[in-house]
Amino acid sequence: MLETPATVADPKPLLAAPATLDDVAKMAKVSPITVSRVINRPELVSEKTQKKVRNAIRKTGYVPNMLAGALVSQRSRLVIVVVPNIANRAFVDTITQLGQRLATARYQLLLSQSDLANSSEAELIDAILARRPDGIVLTRQLQSPEAREKLIARGIPVVETWELTQDPIDTVVGFSHEAVGQAMAEHIVERGHRRVGLVWSDDARATQRRRACVDTLRAAGVEVVACELEAVPVNMGHGREAMARLMASRVPMDAVICSIDLLAQGVMAEAQANGLRVPQDLAVLGFGNLEFAAHTHPRLSTVNVDGGRIGLRTAELLLQRIEGSLGRGQQVEDVGFNLVVREST
Repeated sequence: MLETPATVADPKPLLAAPATLDDVAKMAKVSPITVSRVINRPELVSEKTQKKVRNAIRKTGYVPNMLAGALVSQRSRLVIVVVPNIANRAFVDTITQLGQRLATARYQLLLSQSDLANSSEAELIDAILARRPDGIVLTRQLQSPEAREKLIARGIPVVETWELTQDPIDTVVGFSHEAVGQAMAEHIVERGHRRVGLVWSDDARATQRRRACVDTLRAAGVEVVACELEAVPVNMGHGREAMARLMASRVPMDAVICSIDLLAQGVMAEAQANGLRVPQDLAVLGFGNLEFAAHTHPRLSTVNVDGGRIGLRTAELLLQRIEGSLGRGQQVEDVGFNLVVREST
């Protein structure tokens, strides 16, 4: 009986060696230094040569070694943006404009989510600094003194956004949450409402708005009849649940002010589901001017903050700090806000 010879497994294909800068130069028929200039200083090279080199880069699959470039230039061309939670829609326009402007200056944006306790902030900053970014953008104020001291000691350009901090690390682009809370209350007072409920997210910035709102309402003789706090991040469902609890308490009210449009949308839905008319029986006011606010029924009154402008100005000031044309702590920019009055109030 003949034995069947054992099957020999096909050898694994060898991985092709990555293309080098010299490979690109040979294909484009230019010098390696020209290829390097197209990658790092394109303004020094003619458009015709740039096109020829970029075509060679595409064909060879060459990927520039950014680490090697950083060692030479002492720059990583990396900006790290820290957000509390990527589910927060308020930051979308800010991050989009920030990333686009940085890209035109050949900087890469890296997003870091940090929904951390104060004790973990110092560890986060250590991890960020270990990547040697050229700049850092914070979308919320650091609470840990140790984390703040690390950034101050390192001297790296930092831009804090979305609020006007009382004790900035460096540069600030934001607005006053206290002024927003006051404006929200004044609008409800002007509409003649006298018994107001609050549905609010339980975070530091929302708390600033809530305190200013309550103080303004009470100073005008308006009664704050109830306050429902919701853990962050919040959604429409939390607004419905909070409104259901308010209605179950049978405390009469003629308006509800919410810390964010998502909660306001839920409040309106629950009120209408229980036969209340908005705004005839109950006025509802939100914050954020999220995309859906102009398309609810009735359309939602809210506070608009130009997140895109925050992103663009943050990028501009950060680039100035990186290039050295703007000194540390020399810029605090208030982008302001505006009340958008629609049918819900």
